[in-house]
Amino acid sequence: MIVGTAGHIDHGKTALVKALTGIDADRLKEEKARGITIDLGYAYSDLGDGRQLGFVDVPGHERFVHNMLAGATGIDAALLVVSAAEGVKPQTVEHLQIVDLLGLDRGLVALTKADLADDDQLLERMAEIEALLATTALAGSEIVPVSALTGRGVDELKARLLALGESARGTTGFARLAVDRCFVLAGAGVVVTGTVHAGEIRVDDRLLLTPSGLEARVRSLHAQNRPAEVGRAGERCALNLSGPKLSRESVRRGDWVVSPELHAPTDRLDVRLKLLGSEPQMLKHWSPVHVHLGAAHVMGRVALLQGDRLVPGETALAQLVLQEKVGAVAGDRAVLRDPSATRTMAGALVIDPFGPPRHRRTARRLAELGALSTPDGAFLAKLLALDGGHVDLARLGLAHNLRPAEIERRLEEAGGVRVQGHGFLQATLDAARRDIADTLAAFHRSNADAPGLQPERLRVALGQRWPAPVFRALLEREVAAKTVAIAGGFAHLPGHALTLAPREEALWRKIAAELERERFRPPRVRDFAQAYGEAEPQVRKLLRQMARLGRVVEVAPDQFFLRPVVAEMIAIAHALGPDFTAAQFRDRLDNGRKVAIQILEFFDRHGITLRRGDLRRTVPQKLQQYGPPPSSGSSPP
Repeated sequence: MIVGTAGHIDHGKTALVKALTGIDADRLKEEKARGITIDLGYAYSDLGDGRQLGFVDVPGHERFVHNMLAGATGIDAALLVVSAAEGVKPQTVEHLQIVDLLGLDRGLVALTKADLADDDQLLERMAEIEALLATTALAGSEIVPVSALTGRGVDELKARLLALGESARGTTGFARLAVDRCFVLAGAGVVVTGTVHAGEIRVDDRLLLTPSGLEARVRSLHAQNRPAEVGRAGERCALNLSGPKLSRESVRRGDWVVSPELHAPTDRLDVRLKLLGSEPQMLKHWSPVHVHLGAAHVMGRVALLQGDRLVPGETALAQLVLQEKVGAVAGDRAVLRDPSATRTMAGALVIDPFGPPRHRRTARRLAELGALSTPDGAFLAKLLALDGGHVDLARLGLAHNLRPAEIERRLEEAGGVRVQGHGFLQATLDAARRDIADTLAAFHRSNADAPGLQPERLRVALGQRWPAPVFRALLEREVAAKTVAIAGGFAHLPGHALTLAPREEALWRKIAAELERERFRPPRVRDFAQAYGEAEPQVRKLLRQMARLGRVVEVAPDQFFLRPVVAEMIAIAHALGPDFTAAQFRDRLDNGRKVAIQILEFFDRHGITLRRGDLRRTVPQKLQQYGPPPSSGSSPP
C-alpha cells in the first residue's frame, strides 16, 4: 500500500516518515538547506514478513501544492499530519480538501509533536481535528498522537496503517504508470518513477509514453524499491527504459507509461464536477483553471453542461477543455485550482475521457453521461437501454481500460448483442430493422420508378437518426439477412424491381453495348438518337432512368458513362500519382482533351480530386465512391 502524507508546513511530515521507515525523504540540497520539503520524497518500510509500506512525502508549503498534487493522486491511503503544538492550519485544510476531492476514504491522522503538549491540549486538538474531518470521506478516522523525537506512538501508528489493508487498485486492465520523476543513471540510461495505476508492467514489455507516443522498452525495474521482474497496480515502480527517441528531455512529470492498447491522448474530459463549499463565488461557464490529473498539471477551461453557473458546494456535469493533451481513463480524478494557482477550487471525476467537441449539451449526451455515472460497472446496461441505445465497444474499452474479454463479459451480462464492433439490445436491433423496412416501403410507394434510396439518404430518412458508422453496421446486418438489397449504390426491399418495356429494354441493350465498346469516350444522347432512330428526349429519359438505377453516371450534360467505368477512371487517375495534369490523364485514356476535361471537372465537383492550378490529386477517402474498379480491362483500348 502507498501512503501519502498531507498537512501544513513544518508539522513534521518528513520527520514522521523517517521515524516510520528510517529513511530521510528529503533528497534535494535545497530541502536540506531550508529544512522544508519542496518536491516529492519517497520512503519504504520493510516489515520482514513480505509486507511493505510505501510513503510519498509531499510538500506542505502553499507554494508547492502543485508538487503535492503530483504525488497525492497515486496514493491508496492518506496520513494527515497535524502538529499538536499548532493545530489545524491553512494547508491542513487545503490538503484535506484535496484528499477528499481525490476520493480517498482510507486514512489516519498523526497528531505529531505530542511531546510538546499535555493531555488536555491533545484532547483539544483531537476534537478540533474530528470536527474538521466530519464533512469529508475521512470522517471517523483514527487519530494517533505521535512524537518522532521520543518515538511515542510510532509503532502504534504503523500497526494502524497496516490495518487499513492493501492497495485496492486492479491488475485486470492494461498497464498504466503515472510518471512523477525522470532522471538518467550512468550506465543505465533513462529511469522514470511513479505509481502503477492499473495492470502489470514486466521486464522487456514494450510500452508507449502518453501523450507523446514515444516507444519504450522496459530494460529493468524496481517495485517498492526492490529489483523485480514485474510491477503491479498499487506499487511504486522505477522503470529503466530504452527507446529509439527516448531521452531525459522527452519525458516529463505528468506523462503516462502505458500498454500500446491504452495510448489515446485527449484534451476533452467529460466529468462530474464538485465545487468546494468554501469557494467565495459561483463558478462561471468557460472559467480558466489549473487542472491536476495523475501527475500532470495543465491549463484548461470549464465548460458547464447544465446551466452557466455552479453554486459553491454543488455538483454538476462539465467538460474540461485542456490546452494540452493528457492520458486519462474513466474513474480518474482531477483537482482544479484557480487561475492564479493560490487555492483549490473543485474536484472532478472523469466520466468519459473522450468528450465530444460538439453537441455536448444535448439531452441525448446528458442522458449518456447520466448512464455512464452509474456505479459498480452497471453503466453498460443503462447505455444500451437508452432510446436507440448503442455502444462503440472498442471506444468503451479504451475509455474504461477494459480488455476485450472483459468487454464481452459485460456485454453479455447487460443482455447486449455485438454487431460489427457495436453493442445493442436485441429489442433495439428489431426496432431498427422495422424502421429501415418501413422507410424503404414508404419510399417505394411514393417513387415507384426509382431504384431505391442511397444509404446516406436512407440514414437521414429513418425515424431513429443513427451516427453514420452505426448505421453502416445496421444496414450491412440487414443486407446479410437479405431483408434489404443494394444494387447500383441504392438500397431497396428485395421485392422491389424496376422493369423496362420491351422496346426500352431492347434500346438499352444496344446503348449498353456501345457504352462498353467506347467506355472512355462514349457517344452522347444525340448520337444514340441518330444511330437508332429514336427521339432525343426518349433516349435522355431512358439513360437518366438507368442513372437512377445506378447503371450509368451522367458525367457531363447528355454524356453518360457506365458506373464501373467511372470507378475504373478514378483508379487510373489515382495511379498517375499525387500530382498529375489533365494532359497526363487524357493520354492515359486516349479520349481527347475535351472529354478528359469534362471527366476531371466531374471529379472536382464530387470531391474525388483536388485541383491546385494545373495539377490535381485524388482524395483517398473518395476512391470507392462509385465502387471498386473492375478487376480486368483497366487499360484503355
